[in-house]
Amino acid sequence: MSSLDSAIPSETLLAELAEALAAVNDGDALEVTKARYLGKTGVVTEALKGLVNLPVEQRKEAGGRINKIKVQVEAAINARRDALKEAQLAARLAEEALDVTLPGRGSERGSLHPVTRSLQRIEGLFASMGFSVAEGPEIETDYFNFTALNTPDDHPARSMHDTFYLKDAQGNVQSDVLLRTHTSPIQARYMQNHVKTYGGKEGMPEIRIIAPGRVYRVDSDATHSPMFHQVEGLWVGEHVTFAGLKGVMIDFLHQFFETDALEVRFRPSFFPFTEPSAEIDVAFGEGPLKGRWLEVAGCGMVHPNVLTEAGIDPERYVGFAFGMGPDRLTMLRYGINDLRLFFEGDVRFLNQFAA
Repeated sequence: MSSLDSAIPSETLLAELAEALAAVNDGDALEVTKARYLGKTGVVTEALKGLVNLPVEQRKEAGGRINKIKVQVEAAINARRDALKEAQLAARLAEEALDVTLPGRGSERGSLHPVTRSLQRIEGLFASMGFSVAEGPEIETDYFNFTALNTPDDHPARSMHDTFYLKDAQGNVQSDVLLRTHTSPIQARYMQNHVKTYGGKEGMPEIRIIAPGRVYRVDSDATHSPMFHQVEGLWVGEHVTFAGLKGVMIDFLHQFFETDALEVRFRPSFFPFTEPSAEIDVAFGEGPLKGRWLEVAGCGMVHPNVLTEAGIDPERYVGFAFGMGPDRLTMLRYGINDLRLFFEGDVRFLNQFAA
């Protein structure tokens, strides 16, 4: 064999390469095979380096033949790389195959929660009577939640067993910061701000608001939840009467339940912030609850101490207040017997109220 033939890789190299590539099943193995032939110490690379050892007149021919084999080696490696990519793509497509004959998943529209519907309905009905909506913080101070509402220090509601008091950064319970137990603090805040603006004596404009929102108490069963909703109302003026309170609540209840076949009674009760006070009961004249008295709200004339604390002259101004649970009203309106259904997020239940 001449020195020229010995310097050039033989044709059997391509056959060996083809056999080696056939055994390659992933990219890492392919790179190892490529390095064996085309790497810094590969067969083809070493042959090119060996050209310097040939006579000058043989280098051109040898270089051409070696480059031809190099091109063939590169083509075979690239072809195997493309084949591996196609195989990987085919496997992925097979794994993620879609059955285009299946029905599509339609895009469903969301809907309002039934309690939200009731809150909007309540706000709309009271707006038609001239009430505006007032809001306040859910994290409240002891003063606005209790003291400003004529609730004494020894009242059970101030107990940690009944109320969610918050902790400070060191983990100590703060006796003066809590999750509000009712929306009455909104009324106290509103009255004090109203007095700052207009004064609490002669010439003060009427106050006529409702205060909807979430409230929190340590209680949980089929008819109670640790978090629930309240809507409280307040009307303060020079000529406000208990008769006016009765008229507002009776008219509201008839409109909310959309029936005149509804009896309403005011039963004497006690609240620290009103005097006199009453519970409001209703009895339906039709349906599954026909003839059964159900408590739906509390009400009364604003206690003079509450007006005084807000800076309002109780000798000149009087007011009435009321509070109701939209959750309970929603249960009665739709015939729901378990309050917990409102907060469990069960789509089967919520879909019944989708528009």
